[in-house]
Amino acid sequence: MKILFILELHYPNIGGIEKLFKSLSETLAAQGHEVTVITTRFRKGLPVRETLNGVKIRRLKFSSRFQFTFFGIFSMLKEARHCDIIHTTSYNAAFPARLAGWITRKKVIITFHEVWGKLWFRLPFVNYISKRLFYLYEQFILRLGFYRYVAVSDYTRQCLLRSGIKEKRLVRIYNGLDYSAYDPEAYAPPEDFVFTYFGRLGISKGLDLIVDASADFLENHPDAQLKLIIPKTPASLFNKIYNLLGKLPEGRYTLLHHLNETDLLMHLQHSSCIMIPSYSEGFCFAAVESIALGIPVISSVKRALEEVVSGKHIVMESQDSKGLSDALEKAYRGEWINKPVKEFPFEDTLRDYLGLYE
Repeated sequence: MKILFILELHYPNIGGIEKLFKSLSETLAAQGHEVTVITTRFRKGLPVRETLNGVKIRRLKFSSRFQFTFFGIFSMLKEARHCDIIHTTSYNAAFPARLAGWITRKKVIITFHEVWGKLWFRLPFVNYISKRLFYLYEQFILRLGFYRYVAVSDYTRQCLLRSGIKEKRLVRIYNGLDYSAYDPEAYAPPEDFVFTYFGRLGISKGLDLIVDASADFLENHPDAQLKLIIPKTPASLFNKIYNLLGKLPEGRYTLLHHLNETDLLMHLQHSSCIMIPSYSEGFCFAAVESIALGIPVISSVKRALEEVVSGKHIVMESQDSKGLSDALEKAYRGEWINKPVKEFPFEDTLRDYLGLYE
């Protein structure tokens, strides 16, 4: 089978979406399928073309994701003519992928990670005009008539149904994790209290709450340390977060970027807990990875987080900086809730996607 992935971002970018499609594309290639990825060249120095673990990757030289959305179609058409099926994802890759499929008469599958709807208007870091445009674009891609819509959680599936997607076109496939790389026995919490956030920069991730809650918590606990493991892209959002860090006591936080998998796991394993104060999550790899490592989690339990959070955790009582600060105080005292650990094996994800392709 010849499968074309059209993705706004791909490895080595950091994020749950990238983790899913890297695992999926490389496993399919190892099984003998012909796999091509078209994505953005989000960082200078990345090769325009390369074959990585059997996957042909073509990075289009656009300086923004919006250029990829509206001008990437010409390169996509060349690959689409020779594939059996196109697989894309929300948001920016959705329109050109659907257009390429329509022109070449190829079926297009879209994996929807989240549907925010009116939540767009309650999120930080973005002005009203941008929020309005993002909301309208989301509504637009929901109506593009993809052959199949994949929801990564039951919550996202319900959102798609409420948005008017027909049930016969909709399937739920949880994102999957290769648990062989995660050893809870290796968890080694530090003597001091180190509370960590890791993951991509996103306006829904609650990063504004982390800074405000940390300022109060660090002031009251001299043995505590904040650790932020975040990329420097998108630069505009990184600069806003970096400026907010000026609220924190000097020398009381660590800022890390673009770690390889080994270094990332090492830093996570030396954390007292992981914070996930998101306003919304469609699945949340960060939560599943933390739980797989045996690290306690502080979570907002918003949207799909209620489906995936398990093990030792604390739930924020309110979606604000006080809710996170109170949760940090409970974590500091060791007042954890304990639930049986849920697992989401990648083998199940692969089986379901292969069934869908067939």
